[in-house]
Amino acid sequence: MLFSFGCLPAPQPPATPIQEVAPGALAVPTSTPDATPIPSGPATLRIWLPPQFDPAAGTPAAHLLQTRLDEFTSRRPDVRLEVRIKAMEGPGGLLDSLTAASGAAHRALPDLVALPRSTLEAAAIKGLLHPLDDQTGAMDDLDWYDYARQLARVQNSVFGLPFAGDALLLAYRPASLQNPPVDFSAALSSTGTLIFPASDPLASYTLALYMAAGGTIQDEQGRPSLLERPLMDVLTFYQSAEKRGFLPYWTTQFTSFDEVWQAFLDQRAEMTVVWSTLYLQELVADSTVAPLLTPAGEPSTLATGWVWATASPLPEHLKLSVELAEFLSSSDYLTAWTAAAGVLPPRPSALAAWQNTSLATALDQIALDTRLFPTSDVLAILAPHLTEATLAVLKGQKDPATAAHEAAAGLINP
Repeated sequence: MLFSFGCLPAPQPPATPIQEVAPGALAVPTSTPDATPIPSGPATLRIWLPPQFDPAAGTPAAHLLQTRLDEFTSRRPDVRLEVRIKAMEGPGGLLDSLTAASGAAHRALPDLVALPRSTLEAAAIKGLLHPLDDQTGAMDDLDWYDYARQLARVQNSVFGLPFAGDALLLAYRPASLQNPPVDFSAALSSTGTLIFPASDPLASYTLALYMAAGGTIQDEQGRPSLLERPLMDVLTFYQSAEKRGFLPYWTTQFTSFDEVWQAFLDQRAEMTVVWSTLYLQELVADSTVAPLLTPAGEPSTLATGWVWATASPLPEHLKLSVELAEFLSSSDYLTAWTAAAGVLPPRPSALAAWQNTSLATALDQIALDTRLFPTSDVLAILAPHLTEATLAVLKGQKDPATAAHEAAAGLINP
């Protein structure tokens, strides 16, 4: 049984977009950690986790996490660990709780907290987390995928240590399609069918193809922007692929990757774009994975993930928290835990040690050519334009040139 916590979603656009912060102007804690001496006796480190990472969940991955925590306290008898489960979102959720604890009771802040990338961004910008540049050299290790290095940073500072990744990939059935197409040209002559959530409010697949086509997402001033030509190339492919039946018209009905994954499980298509976590947590015996097809066949995809971060108000706790984060993100532990949890390891050595070597090899090829999903504030502005253009072309409401022009112009003159 896998450690079921659903796919690691791409950053969700917040109801109120994160305030843009100029490079170098990132908010950091304005005061040093509380210097009040720690009471005598074992130090108690508070760990905040969302329900999907509950070490008491009874799954194999949960057992591995609890065993690892127990091993830490056995090595550190002067430390006790107190695990608290926090909802992902809403009142009492991770970000809400961090904000409330920071303003009301510093002693209630977590020493270690598991955060998805989008929450890490928001918490770091609000000054709720401690930058770790001077606390650990873990991210200087060569044993990280590039996307994981990006995952750990907000602007130019390290704010967390990665422990789980999630990348967009292509899942397919070799029995129905021996070799999936790698570029637009091959796709248009393929006999298979590809599905993706065309109505995805984050426009994840369109964004991945646009960036693979050379499209940029910010102008020289750092403002969200789109280039017409790369977007038109992607939309032209959509138009041709829909006419040839490679992209079925009914893919416009899907708003989420859960929906297209279920359609793939129901054998409604030979190929689907899916987040790696969705695939890994429900391995289909007759399927395998490959990199996304891209305009010119050069591997490229987008990823997100989770990190360990700290908001510890005590300097002694801060050091212990970083030590624990390093212990929970070491390669030997992540090898077993990521395989059990069904997530993409952020370290190449952890993935290489998986028992399923064929799957590990395929995932490594994907992870090597992965870039981080855009920040939530940029995504909140770009995604609606990309989704609208995608649907307009697939539904035959606009030609690719018009849809691309309107999307790009809509950012300049909203």
